[in-house]
Amino acid sequence: MVGGSLSQWARDMGWAGIVVNGCIRDVEEINGCDIGVRALGSMPVRSSKVGIGEKHVPVYIAGTLIRDGEWLYADSDGIIVSKYELSI
Repeated sequence: MVGGSLSQWARDMGWAGIVVNGCIRDVEEINGCDIGVRALGSMPVRSSKVGIGEKHVPVYIAGTLIRDGEWLYADSDGIIVSKYELSI
């Protein structure tokens, strides 16, 4: 789950956005942050933190395999994934 603090951290690290295959919280705080966040929904309850995770591994989101190094483009209509940077 992503909340306001994590989205602020991502913005400070220079990230353009976050795609969450789950829920977010602190929606108003995230909307006020200069970073794009797309999620399946929102949830008012905090998640339990286990402190584990993986980097640079393929993930499936909504039946689509997304690999390290691929480009994600998102707007309010949806998300597309490309193996190459697209000229917009």
